[in-house]
Amino acid sequence: MKKHRIAVICFPGTNCEDETMSALAAGGLAAELVRWNQPERLSGMEGAVIAGGWSYEDRIRAGVIAARDPIVAQLRSMADAGKPVLGICNGAQVLIEAGIVPLETQDAAFALAPNRNPFVAGYYCTWVCLRKAGKNGCFTALVDEVIAIPIAHGEGRFVSSEKGLAESLLKKGQVAFEYCDKEGNVAHGFPVNPNGSMANIAALTNEAGNAMAIMPHPERASFVRQLPSKEKGNFDAWGSAAPAQAIFSSMKQYLDQGCR
Repeated sequence: MKKHRIAVICFPGTNCEDETMSALAAGGLAAELVRWNQPERLSGMEGAVIAGGWSYEDRIRAGVIAARDPIVAQLRSMADAGKPVLGICNGAQVLIEAGIVPLETQDAAFALAPNRNPFVAGYYCTWVCLRKAGKNGCFTALVDEVIAIPIAHGEGRFVSSEKGLAESLLKKGQVAFEYCDKEGNVAHGFPVNPNGSMANIAALTNEAGNAMAIMPHPERASFVRQLPSKEKGNFDAWGSAAPAQAIFSSMKQYLDQGCR
């Protein structure tokens, strides 16, 4: 059976492309590396993932320079056409800066501001938990449990100056994932909310649900062997899918169903 072709976008400074391609392949998708200066290669692709890293060294602010690259205009067209477009960590910052998520405009409705927590200033790396908050969609349909997942960012706090926007997006189902504890309970303070993100937002989608900006790294938690040691269980299961793999499996199901 022919597999759906997914572009993994690599900007100068991207450093998670290999893990992303492995997670996509494990989810039954055909991942192909596409560099920022190869926009013509997006022709014929059925979806795209902007991998994590530090595009353009995060100069000015994270993701803002990459968001102005010509290839991002093509990603906008893909999202408008209903194709899945996923931004992970730095990729999330790019989608937010480009305005593709959450309101599909040329201007950013949200920003990813510097982390706020009581112990660490700047970059923060740890394991957190997520729960599905929005409706079943392109990246969430097969998610049915709390996800253990790592974060690794300095600017991951979802904020907006538009009063009531976060609450409105939550009601509309555009908050795809929230930070929670291991039992799936939302607590708005640290450490459950690791960066001070408003409304405990970990991931936002566009209105159609086919473009998602997620700050934690599902590609780093897609296999049991990647989980913290106390979560791994039996050695024989280390190659099995972990809960985060459901994000990529949902993406495949969405494409299998004709992007519905």
